[in-house]
Amino acid sequence: MAPRVKTDEEIQQDVLDELDWDPEVEVTDVGVEVDDGVVTLTGTVDSFLKKWAAERAALRVEGVRAVVNHIEVIPRGVGVRTDTDIARAVALALEENPSVPADKIKVRVEEGRVTLEGEVDWHYQRREAEESARRVAGVKSVINLITVKQPSVSAESIKERIEQAFVRHAELDAENIQVRVENGGHVVLTGTVRSWAERKEAEEAAWRSPGVTKVTNMIRVQVP
Repeated sequence: MAPRVKTDEEIQQDVLDELDWDPEVEVTDVGVEVDDGVVTLTGTVDSFLKKWAAERAALRVEGVRAVVNHIEVIPRGVGVRTDTDIARAVALALEENPSVPADKIKVRVEEGRVTLEGEVDWHYQRREAEESARRVAGVKSVINLITVKQPSVSAESIKERIEQAFVRHAELDAENIQVRVENGGHVVLTGTVRSWAERKEAEEAAWRSPGVTKVTNMIRVQVP
């Protein structure tokens, strides 16, 4: 017997409940609309971290196919924080994160919008740099232009390792995910999965393979 497909109204209520459950989010400041499983978030929050937390909470809900995040960040309670102040704080946050090679990353700030540039060895370092910047008070958005540099590995080897990793992951349906590797370690993922969390896990697993410098995730979320 096939599972019952949730209505948009049910998904909307589940997203609201998940936002209310998450202590990082102030649900009273966030509006939720759902159209054919696509969730649109609106409203205002006082930090970029809360905006990001709201998006992650919505993506955890079963039946959600995608999230459009239109939440606006309006910092409160931090006084007048200049771009110079924010840049210093982001640089310090990067230095204090042991997973981030701070000396390889440049920080630019314009009207509270942070841009990260540079080159690192692994994707997790790129991700950690972005997460550190998100937590800084006064930041309105983060643009991550950091690139990953890896030793050259054959496309066949990268493809084989990623496919083996998918098979090992209990939460991934490896048979429904296809892996294509282009020149320079660029991995393209296609296929279908059952949830956004599974889609994200497939991308993270691909990034862990040596030789991968870029991942394009074209996997579709197909709600049962």
